[in-house]
Amino acid sequence: MEQRTLLALMVFSSLIVLAETNDQKPAVEIYSLHVDCKVTSRFAHTVITSRIVNRANESREATFEVELPKTAFITNFSMSIDGEVYPGIIKEKAAAQNEYDSAVSQGQSAGLIKITDRKLEQFHVSVSIAAASKVTFELTYEELLKRQLGKYELLIKVRPKQLVKHFQINVHIFEPQGIHFLETDSTFMTNELTGALTKEQNETKAHILFKPTLEQQKKNSELDETLLNGDFVVRYDVKREATAGDIQIVNGYFVHYFAPQEMPVFPKNVIFVIDRSGSMTGRKIEQTRDALLKILQDLRQEDHFSFITFNHKVVEWKSSLLPATEENVASAAALVQTLTARGGTDISGALLAAVGVLDRAEGLPEHSVSMIILLTDGQPTSGERNVEVIQENVQKAINGNYALFCLGFGFDVSYKFLEKMALSNGGIARRIYENADAALQLQGFYQEVATPILMQIEMQYPENSIEGLTKNNFKLFFEGSEIIVSGKISNELDLLPVEIKAQSHTSNLTLKEEANIKEKEQVFQNQRYIFGNFIERLWAYLTIQQLLEKAISAQEEDQKALEAQALDLSLRYSFVTPLTSMVVTKPQQQEELANKPTEADNEKPRKLPAGASLQRLHSRMPGEDDSGMFFLSGNCIYLNNNFIGEEPWGCNAIMSKTQILFFFSSSPVVFGLRGGRLADRWHSDLHSGSNRKMFSTVSRFRHAKIAQPIASEHPQLLLQLPRQNERICLNIDERARTSVPLLSDPEQGLTVMGKLGDGINHFVQFDINYVNPPVQIHVYTHAILVSHNNNNNWLSWTMSTSSTIQGLTVSVEKEKSVTASLPDTVTVKISLVRFPEDFLGLYFLNTDRFSDKVTGVLGQFYSKAQFGSNSNNDQRAVERLLRVSGSDHKVSRLYKKDYRLESASEPVSCWSIELTP
Repeated sequence: MEQRTLLALMVFSSLIVLAETNDQKPAVEIYSLHVDCKVTSRFAHTVITSRIVNRANESREATFEVELPKTAFITNFSMSIDGEVYPGIIKEKAAAQNEYDSAVSQGQSAGLIKITDRKLEQFHVSVSIAAASKVTFELTYEELLKRQLGKYELLIKVRPKQLVKHFQINVHIFEPQGIHFLETDSTFMTNELTGALTKEQNETKAHILFKPTLEQQKKNSELDETLLNGDFVVRYDVKREATAGDIQIVNGYFVHYFAPQEMPVFPKNVIFVIDRSGSMTGRKIEQTRDALLKILQDLRQEDHFSFITFNHKVVEWKSSLLPATEENVASAAALVQTLTARGGTDISGALLAAVGVLDRAEGLPEHSVSMIILLTDGQPTSGERNVEVIQENVQKAINGNYALFCLGFGFDVSYKFLEKMALSNGGIARRIYENADAALQLQGFYQEVATPILMQIEMQYPENSIEGLTKNNFKLFFEGSEIIVSGKISNELDLLPVEIKAQSHTSNLTLKEEANIKEKEQVFQNQRYIFGNFIERLWAYLTIQQLLEKAISAQEEDQKALEAQALDLSLRYSFVTPLTSMVVTKPQQQEELANKPTEADNEKPRKLPAGASLQRLHSRMPGEDDSGMFFLSGNCIYLNNNFIGEEPWGCNAIMSKTQILFFFSSSPVVFGLRGGRLADRWHSDLHSGSNRKMFSTVSRFRHAKIAQPIASEHPQLLLQLPRQNERICLNIDERARTSVPLLSDPEQGLTVMGKLGDGINHFVQFDINYVNPPVQIHVYTHAILVSHNNNNNWLSWTMSTSSTIQGLTVSVEKEKSVTASLPDTVTVKISLVRFPEDFLGLYFLNTDRFSDKVTGVLGQFYSKAQFGSNSNNDQRAVERLLRVSGSDHKVSRLYKKDYRLESASEPVSCWSIELTP
């Protein structure tokens, strides 16, 4: 059986070649691998060339993968096999997908490009090469380097997985302003490899060459294993004078760089809006706490700040902003350390509360910058859930007065929603990746926006002499970043005048500059570092990026016009952007598409956008040959076990007494309603307005098919009646917020109390008390406390463990359950449920050991519960009469999720009853 050996290089990027071998030496060998990068005035042009030979006596497949920056645009790709060249052709995305339908699946990319990292995306293509044949891959991409925290950075991840005879990374940098500093760093550099690295630098140029020999690449002289495995980083910055920036001109196109230094920093008025919903539990909330504690220490004394935390409830730490004094920072740190995660996600309520705090703020510095920083990891599930309504309401409330920055933690969040909201309110969005360095990502983002030094920046140029001007008005400028404006000089000017107007902390600022066009053109004459008309390509690159960004927050009609402009430039300058595709033709006329993904594409698929209503489900209606079931519970709609949407009036409030099922097949439907008010409302809505289409579809079917029931919620308590094959789903009146006496059995020496959560209507704490031995077990969603003779022992949910005290064994199964067992005594078991909200589920094993003296809200069912003799015991019955402790209760059959670990994963049928303690 053929083996595969992974051969890789990552550069800005990473190149991976998969070669099949039958022994330690690769049959498909990379004999040359060159990465050539020319950086001219921040604009980087990178060419990766890999030459491979198949030394086997049969055909082998090689896979070429390059990881390039998300901000880069691929401009060219080709394969050359035995002299035959197979180029990549860039076309409009929609046209390419239609034309090459065999290369795509349901309108999605064939997979040649995918996001792999918070900074990188991967280009991937494979080809079969004949015995003794050679193939050359060449990929070109371009990007404009972004200045962050006072430096530009080239990241080179080196991981070839084999020795390469001709290996080199060659970086040329030309900065006419002058190079202020240059440094390289590496995670794999050894004394042997240091000799392979050379750096040359003068006033405006730098050359970095990394060219290790085969011997230098080896881990040791006896093994053919490579040392090259890690990060190689080039960092630099340019020199700046206290002027209106630097203007560079080539062939009628100009670029203007502006990054003032040593200016006073505006005081900040910042509100941190922190998601503490159930999905933030565990590592996320821990990393958030760590980052916030560091960020608090970075606040300046002249700053004002506050916190708003939210799940389904919005909590304001203080009613107003506080100055960042040592005392207030310490008080905030104490709050941060107590943050726990549970409940729903009311993004709208939290943001509007933050705007309200800023609107009401008094005594703030006259010249200051106000901003809101939102951190969330999920969809809006409480309060207003329609994302379009949230975006509109937030934009109206902010009214251009404050900047909104949105951080999306992980991949359950709708990045498109956050990005549009941020861009519409003068901020930016950023995804925080769930890695070990998530806390550092959060801190790094804050550092980028922590030092605003200019507001309301206007970059002015002669209107009649400039065409295609890129964005020239900016709301904020942060220290360590850079403003870039580019355009085409349309008239024959000798001088290009520039005027910059802005507000600094101390005054209104006006800067003027005139650029001598001929002198500026001379700077780039006969420079071997230059690639073509680089400023024109820089202008096209910057224009496309800004058009796509502007389209995100534009109305639909304007969005189409902006995308049309971006598409035209993408095709004209051969850029693979989100609007274009590269068609890669391989031997035997095989074709594949390379589509550039966006950050919004890099998240878990959702069945329907957040906030979508039933009216939007029409395209999902079953066809004539479909078979399955619609199900509604708690206002949430399911189709064949998949959540597909919600009713127009929302999907948040769980109504345990309401279930609606639609069974459908190629023959028509059985339509069943359970529950009163909601069922009537649903029936009315089905027959009105745009929902008639759905009802019409359903009514086409004539006969029912039995379908597997679906359960959308857990009961508070679930128990099996003794000596009866019946299950009870018990719900306690939600007004019972104090401890609930669930069970007491004096003969067993056992008492169990429970506490309902605040707003989630499930138990979040159980207290188990034993008489002999005298042990108290307090079970919380975050930990377990075992107390005995004034000795406390905390047990964590994050690891499996057990302890025994005088025959009583308390055992924890990691992130699943805790069990308390004592010989000849009922076993108590508590399940931990992490989704959608953290809560606990209680049940008992060996219940035949309960005595007839057992009491309590739950305990009475083990001794004093019996279905009435005249009660309908038909398995199809939906209502019965249950006598408990001398009182009759009408119970309804429902399907519920089963939190008991011993049970099957299917939903269970149970008789639902509600009690008030």
